[in-house]
Amino acid sequence: MNADEYANLARIEATHWYYAGKRDFARGWLQRVGPLQSTEVLLDCGAGTGLFAEEMSAHCQVLVLDDHEEALRLLRARFRPEQIFSLAGDQVPLPADSLNYITALDVLEHTPDDRAVVAGFQRLLKSGGVALVTVPAGMALWSDWDVALHHFRRYNRAQLMALFPAEQWELVHVNYTNVVVYPIVWLVRKWRRWFSRGTAGVRPEDQLPPSWLNTLLRALLVRLAYWRLPFPFGVSLLLVARKR
Repeated sequence: MNADEYANLARIEATHWYYAGKRDFARGWLQRVGPLQSTEVLLDCGAGTGLFAEEMSAHCQVLVLDDHEEALRLLRARFRPEQIFSLAGDQVPLPADSLNYITALDVLEHTPDDRAVVAGFQRLLKSGGVALVTVPAGMALWSDWDVALHHFRRYNRAQLMALFPAEQWELVHVNYTNVVVYPIVWLVRKWRRWFSRGTAGVRPEDQLPPSWLNTLLRALLVRLAYWRLPFPFGVSLLLVARKR
């Protein structure tokens, strides 16, 4: 992402229903499959501003990884130098079998070779360690939003699951999330594509809705992220996997 996108994220992520809700259910799932212990180590990949990792530091030891200088600058304001990592070539400079948890919240879509990234997760995690990832779902929702954020792809359920082969991973949970707003997001993005091409404007994704709506959407996002019922669609996908 460019510097403007990091600024947009830093401005709204603490309270925006999607970003706050995503942190809520990610933390909740980690506690369900853990529970988290103060001696365990979590690496947050693509840590961005570092807000999620900072919140997680109340539950376990935290390391952060990013390869964008703007993100690293923000991370240095929140974490000690020994907690911050950047890629060394295409490798994370940590030993194999050294981590209990890896999180990658809306990260895989930014990587040219997502399969190699997940193989890196498998190398770094201890046996029984947990990877939790979220990704944008559905190429039908591809829009200027994806272009601005430098996405390579959006996923369907089968594509995401294929990155975590059964001989290496136990899939604890895989499901679409952000289900309720899918029709609205589809309509808004198609409208922008068909009728607003080439025009500048404020993106709805960068704005906070009214407080009552923000609270309702956050509650729905979090509640449905725990449902075992397989949803047929959603704006995002959540996967929780345990290394065999």
